Amino acid sequence: MSEPTPPPHPAAPVAHVVLYQPEIPQNTGNIGRTCVAVGAKLWIVRPASFDFSDKRVRRAGLDYWKHLDLQAVDQWSDLVDALPPRRMFFFSRFATRSIWDETFQHGDSFVFGRETSGLPREIVGPDHPHALRVPTTGNVRSLNLATTVGIVLMEQQRQLIAGSSSAS
Repeated sequence: MSEPTPPPHPAAPVAHVVLYQPEIPQNTGNIGRTCVAVGAKLWIVRPASFDFSDKRVRRAGLDYWKHLDLQAVDQWSDLVDALPPRRMFFFSRFATRSIWDETFQHGDSFVFGRETSGLPREIVGPDHPHALRVPTTGNVRSLNLATTVGIVLMEQQRQLIAGSSSAS
């Protein structure tokens, strides 16, 4: 079980989505669109393999990109210094725990690695207590990054809504 966190500030993002050195502009555009849909902030740890003005990012984000709360940092340590002091979860296909094993809270941070290589072991190993995976059959190596982020954010939303209705 996770320790309770103080109630969020009303204007605080519902979640912080961190993309570590993203490589595919269309994924980042779609993830940005999903962040806008739920009220999450998107963080990018550079370098990205593309420029954010790339038309593929804008096309995937459509006209929602202007509503995105986006912040880019130059390196991992800058992100750690800049993120609000909330819980941080790391997503890896090698993690031993599933997202169904965790209770998410408002303001949690969700960290996703590069499309081709995931997160470096210096950031998180598969047995870290906050390393999570989205379960799949053995027939695929992993899900698309934008799909994974969408699943995680929607699971957090489901839990937050269920939690708020049971508290009433």
